[in-house]
Amino acid sequence: MDRPSAIRALHDTRVWDVVIIGGGATGLGCAVDAAARGYKTLLIEQGDFAQGTSSRSTKLIHGGLRYLRQGKLALVRDALRERGLLLRNAPHLVKPLDFVVPCHAWWERPFYEWGVRCYDRLAAELALDRSRWITRDETIGRLPTIAAKGLRGGVLYRDAQFDDARLAIALALTFASLGGTPLNYMRLTELLKTRGKISGIVATDLESGEEIDLGAKVVINATGAACDGVRQLDEPRATPMIAPSQGAHIVLDRSFLPGDTALMVPRTRDGRVLFAIPWHGRTLIGTTDTPVKEIAAEPRPLAAEIEFLLAHTAQHLSKAPTRADVLSCFAGVRPLVRSGATRNTATLSRDHTVTISPAGLVTIAGGKWTTYRHMAEDAVNAAASSAGLPARSSVTDKLPLANLPAMGSREPLHPRLDVRVGEIVAAARREMARTVADALSRRSRALLLDVRASIEIAPRVAAIMAAELGRDAAWQREQVEAFTALAAGYLPCG
Repeated sequence: MDRPSAIRALHDTRVWDVVIIGGGATGLGCAVDAAARGYKTLLIEQGDFAQGTSSRSTKLIHGGLRYLRQGKLALVRDALRERGLLLRNAPHLVKPLDFVVPCHAWWERPFYEWGVRCYDRLAAELALDRSRWITRDETIGRLPTIAAKGLRGGVLYRDAQFDDARLAIALALTFASLGGTPLNYMRLTELLKTRGKISGIVATDLESGEEIDLGAKVVINATGAACDGVRQLDEPRATPMIAPSQGAHIVLDRSFLPGDTALMVPRTRDGRVLFAIPWHGRTLIGTTDTPVKEIAAEPRPLAAEIEFLLAHTAQHLSKAPTRADVLSCFAGVRPLVRSGATRNTATLSRDHTVTISPAGLVTIAGGKWTTYRHMAEDAVNAAASSAGLPARSSVTDKLPLANLPAMGSREPLHPRLDVRVGEIVAAARREMARTVADALSRRSRALLLDVRASIEIAPRVAAIMAAELGRDAAWQREQVEAFTALAAGYLPCG
């Protein structure tokens, strides 16, 4: 997968069967689904793959226990099925993970046991290990730093964990292996129409500045939280369908949650659950649910969100974190589909919807990482039917995703980070990383794991990438400066 080859493919193809706008989980899922059916498919993304929400999740592949309380059994069942498929099709990136729900009041044991047993049953033949009650001592054994005062025991259940940005790159590589063309740093600037129907797009290559007209039998808008902007290119008066909500996370040292078991607190004051999760040798804490009016390219956790996460973590762990303990903090914007005049985004469904405009623009909105494959299948079904493409069934439920081998040197770049020289080489040479931020935020996860360490290795990473991409010393300096400014936003202010 390399960008020069993808640019050549643009000039060699007059009309694409399917053009997909958006290189996050949903867009990449659509691309894989369409290419696997044999449709000639192009995906463009104005930034890097998974640069937005899709690299800023809570890193869980799960059915969503809290949706049982809301009676959304079908949503949970579908997500649990997709969890099982991902564990089978991407075992190198998706792994089972044990969770404990701590119980303090007498009624919590029967209530939470009932919930997780329903969860197990809804997973059917794709269920993981059965959930069960564990004693106070076993709860403390699994969660050594849990606040033990008043603890009666816990309910143990199993879900799954993944690396979101790495799964996105696996999807891009899979798409390319199926004959598809993925392109990052390519911005949609116009939807072309013939007799009132969309017949292509105009896109601008953000590296060269070249503007390119591309024919398309159908265009899929898979731009997540930004989908209303694309819809309004088609219909300027289109009513917004997205109610954006920000979810913030903080990353702490592993000492705050040693071991291999995650903590799940079923309810916080904003109606969400709180997770404390072991991830890449750190402790990941999330998340919040804060309605936002504008969708920033680089959303930042609000001071109140960081305080909320620190305070709730201190309530449930014996070791109370402070701002000084935060190694990194990040936020993503959820593309929640509007429901009437509701202002509480925590109550909005995480289900998805597919719409087709009078001009033929197919928009897929809502959903979550776990259900990306199902969402993509629905979107491509709608797109193929709308465009009159040959009817072909989805095959992605049985399609293994690409593995991600590193290249060359195993030399570590920093003692606090498991990032190797060969990974950066592979990122630039095979995975279409174009900037230091691409390499340190999404090909590796250095920026999310330790901001200060990632800043320290930025000059070395810039030099490695410059050798691979044919860039000069000025490019290296610009990249280091840009990354340092970006990284500063991943540390809590104040």
